[in-house]
Amino acid sequence: MKGGQQMNFFMPGMDLQHEILRLKKEKNAIILSHYYQRPEIQEVADHVGDSLALSQAAAQTDADIIVFAGVYFMAETAKILNPTKKVLLPDLNAGCSLADSCPIADFEPFVKAHPEHFVVTYINCSAEIKALSDYVCTSSNALQVISDIPETAPIIFAPDKNLGNYLIGKTGRDMLLWEGSCLVHEAFCIDKLLDLCKEHPDAMIIAHPESEEHILRTASFIGSTSGMITYVKRHPNKKYIVATEVGILHEMQKEVPDTILLPAPVVEDNSCACSECAFMKSNTLLKTYRCLRDETPEIEVSRAIAEKAWVPIERMLKLSK
Repeated sequence: MKGGQQMNFFMPGMDLQHEILRLKKEKNAIILSHYYQRPEIQEVADHVGDSLALSQAAAQTDADIIVFAGVYFMAETAKILNPTKKVLLPDLNAGCSLADSCPIADFEPFVKAHPEHFVVTYINCSAEIKALSDYVCTSSNALQVISDIPETAPIIFAPDKNLGNYLIGKTGRDMLLWEGSCLVHEAFCIDKLLDLCKEHPDAMIIAHPESEEHILRTASFIGSTSGMITYVKRHPNKKYIVATEVGILHEMQKEVPDTILLPAPVVEDNSCACSECAFMKSNTLLKTYRCLRDETPEIEVSRAIAEKAWVPIERMLKLSK
């Protein structure tokens, strides 16, 4: 018994979607879902989007509870923006290979060794890394953030070297890159991609800028997850090979139901021959239900780190209004 009410335990055959919707209303909760989440989680979410859109939604919500169906750094960001709210993550093991590639023990001395550099960090990093930053950015607004820094100022960009190289090519800026990368976006196989293009000569390749340079060179459009969806909506009569995590195809296909969408192939064969993020897929509908029901696992960020990290995040959000 809790609060005079019997706890609601999961029973086989329970309609999880119905129960999640009921609990959201009962608890004044919202679910934020990244495009890479499982389709059934996207279907119960209040907001489905990329990191920027979900950060904006987290900053604006009046809900008491935020369930972040994504990965750990995303939930941390939501907590930093909402220090008095309860922020939950369905699976605490939902990490990020890109965030893991930039540990604070290595990055902090790297920053201190280059005190004249502005520090711009991609949102795919820990709260501790954000706390060392002048700006945070997403793939949606990275060009906008870079343009806000004086042209003569040198920049450290971390942790994604692929996105960093893409930004150097677009801006010509002097940037010192951290050698991090996303395993999902480095899994694409150029030979298999070219073979797929031969099978579908009428298909256009669209790619996320976290992908390696040789993949980006094949793309007719490069953009964030939300940018890719917007592009396809504006050009719905095409066939597309999509080079990013395969979860995006759920929302993209809903927007353009008559468009043929093909996932870009990866180096290793797996069940779908496409690029999946095991961290993103560690969240399930059952874990989302239990998370909301039990209000755990809860995300906590120390006040000292949160206050420092809030500054570059807020700076990003103001630039992106």
